[in-house]
Amino acid sequence: MLDLTRLAQQMQGISHHLAQEAEAAQGRVRLAQRWMAAATQDQNHWVAQQHDHGDQLAFTAAVPVEPLTTRITLEPAPEAHTVMATDGSQISPSHHEIAYCYLINVGRVVLHYGQGRFPLLDSLPEVIYRPEDLYQSRPWGISTEEWMGHRRTVAEAEALADLGAMVQTATATKDTQAAPILAMEDGSLIYWFLESLPAEARDLILTPILSAWDKLRQWGIPVVSYLSASRSSEGLNFLRLPACPFPQPHCEQHCNGQSEKAPCGGFMPLRDAVFWATELKPGQRSPLWRSSASILDRYGDQRIYFCYLHGGAEVARVEMPEWVAADAAQCEMALRMVLTQVQKGYGYPVALAEAHNQAVVRGGDRQRFFALLEREMIRAGLQNIGISAKEARKRGSIA
Repeated sequence: MLDLTRLAQQMQGISHHLAQEAEAAQGRVRLAQRWMAAATQDQNHWVAQQHDHGDQLAFTAAVPVEPLTTRITLEPAPEAHTVMATDGSQISPSHHEIAYCYLINVGRVVLHYGQGRFPLLDSLPEVIYRPEDLYQSRPWGISTEEWMGHRRTVAEAEALADLGAMVQTATATKDTQAAPILAMEDGSLIYWFLESLPAEARDLILTPILSAWDKLRQWGIPVVSYLSASRSSEGLNFLRLPACPFPQPHCEQHCNGQSEKAPCGGFMPLRDAVFWATELKPGQRSPLWRSSASILDRYGDQRIYFCYLHGGAEVARVEMPEWVAADAAQCEMALRMVLTQVQKGYGYPVALAEAHNQAVVRGGDRQRFFALLEREMIRAGLQNIGISAKEARKRGSIA
């Protein structure tokens, strides 16, 4: 039980600390703005520096592919357009439950605007219970719980591709001109966690995801991801190149590989989104950047690009595969639809919010899931079905 009296005594210290942090952040923003101005004066030189010495950096610095002065005001999406999205949730496995298994639930949403068509809002549940599936990741030293999260990521991407096929098929049967379509995901398209996985495990996750994106590319449906409250500093890390006091950037040689204490990091740990909130007006986007994350070397021709979008309530990071960024018209239309989604959702994309609502597994859903499982186990003739003593005691606590 939370002791609110004791907790209240700590609030004053927290508020004082946050006030100091806010003041320090303003100073870091001003310093970053000065280095942004310096980088703008000779952007091509610093891009070449990143290209030549990127492997000598102790941090990941994205590369701007548009002028750093780019501030583009986006128009609203056309009246007729379609947005689809997926999101996932799960019931994690537990040895204290009546059976060791887990459930992945993928919420699906298709919203048609200005077309007189009904939306789609549903979810696709999948129960994983076979030993070969539950313990598939054990030979690689990956826990079942961690692997469940990776499988959920794959399921979300594949469900999005299935929606693309369904929407395209339905559109092809109509005589009217096809409205633009956007596929949205929640969270980053850069799967950093793959770097630490063995090659065989990594391929089982990444290959179907890239295949799903490739299907969307073939159908001409751009896919983007929306990151609210992004903590990335990839863009600002590019400014550390002009801020470096040495003739050539070589973190190991000059700074012992300690990027946080290096002289080029005076404006760190400032985040990209915080910086761009001071640079963009509502409805504007930043320049496009190409991520330099090492895991993207395995993405083939689907390397990830990103920009920052001011939706009014916040500045969010929007990511997309290279084939979306390379098509200027497609990229602009995708960003226009993202912005319209944010405006319709009063600060967060409607399609992603609804996909989350379709996917989330609430307490009552969990109880009904295990009640269904218990009924089937009894029908199968199993006996002594029940939760562990620990779980029973927690549920029946007298406190």
